[in-house]
Amino acid sequence: MAIKEGLRPGGRSARVQESIHSAARQLLEEQDRTTVTVPQIAARAGVTPSTIYRRWGDLSTLLADVALARLRPDSEPANTGSLRSDVQAWAEQYLDEMSSEPGRNMLRDVQCSTTPVYCATIIGGQLQTILDRYPDEPKPSVDRLINLVAAPTVFRILFSAAPLEVEELHRLIEIALQQ
Repeated sequence: MAIKEGLRPGGRSARVQESIHSAARQLLEEQDRTTVTVPQIAARAGVTPSTIYRRWGDLSTLLADVALARLRPDSEPANTGSLRSDVQAWAEQYLDEMSSEPGRNMLRDVQCSTTPVYCATIIGGQLQTILDRYPDEPKPSVDRLINLVAAPTVFRILFSAAPLEVEELHRLIEIALQQ
């Protein structure tokens, strides 16, 4: 089932969605994710389970929607005064956040989403913001930064015993910034 977006912003639907998202986030913080159920989320949110099933279809789709909402940045990437250090600050923060247990779970939930490409859109938007700050400098494309910095970072977080070391992350950034 597709996640329904674009419903009346600020209306009852938005309030219900936020209460369900909030309940899911709280339960995920309080207990092991494998024990979280739709009825628990519904009870915490003050809605019936059918409300959740009608809107999201199943638990994995709801958790994917919650994860996608959490991926949306609260602010612009740090502005340190140079392209290299802006990309490094962004990449280090991304590595730190996503290699945590909640971050790994969030990435796994996004994979279950009907719109996992949205993750690349979010990352691309953050990287484009950084690139736009330096109009007179030679710089890589957003795709190059995603392919050489973000993709190896995510791969190692999800499919390796250990995430990238910061030194390796910096080497990847240097390669990505070469013209």
